Amino acid sequence: MARSTDTYIPIVPPKEMHRHMPLFQRQVPFSLAVAVRAVLFSCPKITSWALVMIPGVRLVRASGALSRLILACILSATALADDTPAQPQTLQYPLAVACGDNDRIYIADRLLPGVWTYSNGALKLLAQGEKRFRTPLNAVRAVAVGVDNAVYVGDSATREIDRLEENQPPTPLTSGSIGIPVDIAVDSKGSLFVSDLESQRIWKISPDGSPPQELVQLAAPRGLFFDSSDTLWAIAASGDQPLVKILADGSVTPVVKSRAFEFPHDVVIAADGRAFVSDNYAGCIWQVTPNGQVEPFVRDTPLVGPVGLSLKDNSLIVADPKANAIFSVDLTAESSPTVTRLIGSP
Repeated sequence: MARSTDTYIPIVPPKEMHRHMPLFQRQVPFSLAVAVRAVLFSCPKITSWALVMIPGVRLVRASGALSRLILACILSATALADDTPAQPQTLQYPLAVACGDNDRIYIADRLLPGVWTYSNGALKLLAQGEKRFRTPLNAVRAVAVGVDNAVYVGDSATREIDRLEENQPPTPLTSGSIGIPVDIAVDSKGSLFVSDLESQRIWKISPDGSPPQELVQLAAPRGLFFDSSDTLWAIAASGDQPLVKILADGSVTPVVKSRAFEFPHDVVIAADGRAFVSDNYAGCIWQVTPNGQVEPFVRDTPLVGPVGLSLKDNSLIVADPKANAIFSVDLTAESSPTVTRLIGSP
């Protein structure tokens, strides 16, 4: 008896192809992606076995001739998709936030990858990178707003600090000389200060693109913030003094002198002198008094793993990647502050 030529063909909806098969979505050069795809789809039995375990994949039984036609259509359709970046409609993994004078909130989204803006209840895409390593905006971890309302981001994929403008490619400022930029603070003169987790240093960067200048070496530097007197506050996540002040000459004064936090990320200073520190592991926003006393300000639900912080009027804006949300915390309350979810579903 003749062997049947019927084959089970994997039919992968475009949405599932993008979600579950990043190899075919701009992770490799276009020509290589097409070649790999051609090999896979020329062997339908192997492809069926490989894809049947992936959610969203459907198998259709077809004759030999029909299978070749279907495979050709899949190859053509998915190849064309490579040149068009996906356009997510919501947050993917928000790590950092910054507030501008134009009433906008800027959000660095690590897995978008890119930057969102939020204003008047609307979330809009400002800039999106490719999901290809070592390309601009592929690994955005920090965002800041300059004195002229310019937007700056730190991208560890290109080891760069970029200036962003709408409808323009990112403008690099450091020629790739920053290792892992995890936060950016701007002083009153417009200079940028960047915490570099790779070199364990804080760098001073001029917006005109001059070579970065080392300010100080710090143990696992993370969050940075300039208070009203233009004093730089910094998180030293792995040090015995996890919250410090740094003067223009690089001298360091400890504020918190013990390991009071579990895994601190960011810091901001309110007008009344209180410091607020995000703690991803503790699921907490800590309050630090001017004399260095540490106590919880907001803890647990609805927060899950807060990271990025920014100030907007009398509110603390919080980026929580574990909750995939942006929160607003009322700073006028001395205890049990109101927490409002600005973006993201409960």
